[in-house]
Amino acid sequence: MVYRGTVRNGVVEIEGDNGLPDGTRVRIEPVEQRKADAPSGDSIFDIGNRAVPIGQSDLADNLDHYLYGHPKVRDGRR
Repeated sequence: MVYRGTVRNGVVEIEGDNGLPDGTRVRIEPVEQRKADAPSGDSIFDIGNRAVPIGQSDLADNLDHYLYGHPKVRDGRR
């Protein structure tokens, strides 16, 4: 089972009623916190800057055509 908590003044405070008796040995593993700003070097946050034009202006309307060979939708309706 996973318990979540926070370190305050050198003591781990476990969230909620955990039911662990005093003296229970536990293993603690820090969890990385996400920053409000996009961290540098993390490509998922930079995905918009990595996009490149592919020459298909109707890709959203004709995705099934380009992926599966379905007939093209000419007027934007299906």
